[in-house]
Amino acid sequence: MSSKRYVIGVDVGGTFTDIFVYDQIAHTVQTTKIPSTRGDQSRGFAEGIARIVPDFSEIATVVHGTTVGTNALLERKGARTGIITTRGFRDILEMRRRDRPTTWGLWGQYQPVISREDRVEVSERVLADGTVREAVNDDEVRQQAEALKAAGCEAVCVFFVNGYANDANERQAVETVRAVWPNGYVTAATEIVPEIREFERLSTAALNAYLQPVVSSYLDRLEKTLKERGFAGDILIVQSNGGVMAIDTAKRFPVRTALSGPAAGVMAAQAIAQAAGFANVITCDMGGTSFDVSLVAAGESALSAQTSIDFGLVVRTPMIEISTIGAGGGSIAGIDNGGILQVGPESAGSDPGPVCYGLGNDRPTVTDANVVLGRINAERPIGGKLARLDVEASRRAIATHVADPLRITVEDAAEAILKIANAKMAGAIRLVSIERGHDPAEFSAMPFGGGGSLHTGALIKEVGLKSALVPRFPGVTSALGCVVADMRHDRVQTVNRLLDGLDAGALGEEMVRVADETALLLDQAGVAFERVDRIYELDMLYLGQTHTVSVPLDIPVAGLTGDGVRTAFEDAYRTTFGRLLDGIPMRVMNYRIAVIGRRPAFDMGAFAPVTDRTAEQCRTGSRRIYADGAWHDAVLYDRHALPVGARVEGPAILEQADTTIFIDPGLKGTVDAFGNVVIDRMAG
Repeated sequence: MSSKRYVIGVDVGGTFTDIFVYDQIAHTVQTTKIPSTRGDQSRGFAEGIARIVPDFSEIATVVHGTTVGTNALLERKGARTGIITTRGFRDILEMRRRDRPTTWGLWGQYQPVISREDRVEVSERVLADGTVREAVNDDEVRQQAEALKAAGCEAVCVFFVNGYANDANERQAVETVRAVWPNGYVTAATEIVPEIREFERLSTAALNAYLQPVVSSYLDRLEKTLKERGFAGDILIVQSNGGVMAIDTAKRFPVRTALSGPAAGVMAAQAIAQAAGFANVITCDMGGTSFDVSLVAAGESALSAQTSIDFGLVVRTPMIEISTIGAGGGSIAGIDNGGILQVGPESAGSDPGPVCYGLGNDRPTVTDANVVLGRINAERPIGGKLARLDVEASRRAIATHVADPLRITVEDAAEAILKIANAKMAGAIRLVSIERGHDPAEFSAMPFGGGGSLHTGALIKEVGLKSALVPRFPGVTSALGCVVADMRHDRVQTVNRLLDGLDAGALGEEMVRVADETALLLDQAGVAFERVDRIYELDMLYLGQTHTVSVPLDIPVAGLTGDGVRTAFEDAYRTTFGRLLDGIPMRVMNYRIAVIGRRPAFDMGAFAPVTDRTAEQCRTGSRRIYADGAWHDAVLYDRHALPVGARVEGPAILEQADTTIFIDPGLKGTVDAFGNVVIDRMAG
């Protein structure tokens, strides 16, 4: 037996830590789910792995999707950070794009993650064409760095306003700062985003510096914890673009992990859907605190060049397009001052959790509503944290906070909570489909996370989706995504030249050179790839426009020509807007490069059920459930025992260790060749 037989995916969420273990020799899969350990997620991380693989020396690779960076941003719990910037530009983070937290309000308060006293200036100036008008003074930079250090800053970001055009001053200043800074937490803005637009560049670089001490210390603890248990393999971290990177790269560029966990789930959904023959899916990741939605069209997930993690926290780096709302299993329900039932965004999380956990919370959540309505088995809660759930406590909480104020029954109140939560989730699905020109009737929902499969039927009916594809292990899908994700590195560089005056051949040569340099990161990771792909794109627009169009270069980049670029832009522009603009010059704003190391394909056949039992033999009983204002008898099934081809008509409940699947009345579920459950409407 090989000493390195396991590849392990670990997704740490706000409520649970999900573990996915793939045995490369036996081609078998094991999963587990344990409560996340707040304060030090690495403890739950190691404990979860040890449940399945006691001997860590047998592990070849651990791939990790983390929310450490995400939570630090949302909760404003990054390190105290300083900024050294060009004189006159210290307030860019507060000015932003002159937007407001409340669009239609007269005013709105916003506090940037780096306070004004920690944003200092030095004299330097580079013009927009790259000319150095005023060289930076090393003594002045050193003095400001010492002042920030004395003030208690743990990290520092160096940002000069036109550094994208010529980074000579910025590089010189960074070298000066690094010579006096007590640790390695020094960020150069042009190393993060060498791209035009000063706010987006500074925001991304500042957030990278803000996260670096937090994420790096966590990853250091993780490495130490795993090493102490005998682990000697590779640790890879999932990026927001859906690829993975080496742990050392993650320590240098923690901002790239801002949507790490949700991105892993989308990559898993894309792989599962492709194997099952579903080209169009909408991923629905419902955890304890949030509901994340993303669209996969024609087998490809969409990347966004820029994302706002929260108001004013703009990250300009490629990310999977994911819409997030506060509608998780722990979302708290209550009556507002206007007498209206509200659900979320406040969440009970994992500690204290829903009322039924019995850990101190007395306000009802979405999970409590599902428990009261009989959709969750109170005697077999997922996660292994509790022996059973307290149904009566959930009923009392719903009665006190919802049913009594509205003068309705507890059951109707619980169903109202679910309807509000489902309506919010349906709105998120419409946002990524209808509002972007896609017909939901051509898409299937792919629910995952601990609670997603309880709401699938309602979403099919509410949005008009074609069907739903429930993965074999929906509760640990993001952990599976860690295992199937490729290694990916993205680079961007501003060009900002009119096409007519551009040396296209020189541009192509530069892009190839940068791609070669980026590919070295794959070599340094020490990971075996089946192949390495390169993707080349340009950001282009017509002269006078503000927003760019992404232009894929399907032509040989090494021999790039002006005519080739023109044709590619016209094709992309016509596809996006339906027509071209005659007589207006074209501008090349940026070039983008992605180098992707394709990891060995994961065999989805490992999920195929192996059983000679019939669906009838997989019944485990029945339970009264409340749906559509009435009580029903729902048949219970052992989901993993169901054979390929098994058909289950609703109302029915499929139970498994990591989640519960509810098939609504009027719907049916069928097990496909990979163990997925396809839920759609019954004929007639």
